[in-house]
Order: sequence, then C-alpha cells, then structure tokens
Amino acid sequence: MSDDLSINPEEVELSVDAADEEFEEISSDEVDRVVEALEGILATVQSENIQAHLEEAVNNIFALVYDEEDLEAIEDEIQDEAA
Repeated sequence: MSDDLSINPEEVELSVDAADEEFEEISSDEVDRVVEALEGILATVQSENIQAHLEEAVNNIFALVYDEEDLEAIEDEIQDEAA
C-alpha cells in the first residue's frame, strides 16, 4: 500500500496574502497589565512545568511591544531601585 504524499504546487492556494493582513495595535499599557497579572499567578504556582509555560507566555506577550533593549533597561531600573 503506497501513500502518495506529494503536493502539486498548482493545487495549493495560499489563504493569507501579506497585503491583506491586518495587524492589531497593542498598547504597552495592556502588555504591562497582562505581564503583571501573569507574574502574580507565576508567584503562586508550585509546578515547574506550569511555571515554565507561564514564563514563556510572559516573554511572548512582552515581546509584542518591547524588544530586548527595553527588557535590559527595565532590568537595570529594577536593580537600581533594589540597591
């Protein structure tokens, strides 16, 4: 029994056209609020697996509006406040 897994490129129709994509504008205030809420939940979770998923979610949501330089600046600010 042979399964034919080949795909004919002429039969493939792409459903997403880059020119037609609409991007949602996300505010930094909303990202900050969601990240803070997730970090609050993270502090109450004992499972390392759940913590890992929550940390990944925090990082992914943070990256929606911030870049790595922003993260470094925020971490520096937190360290300065702690000193």
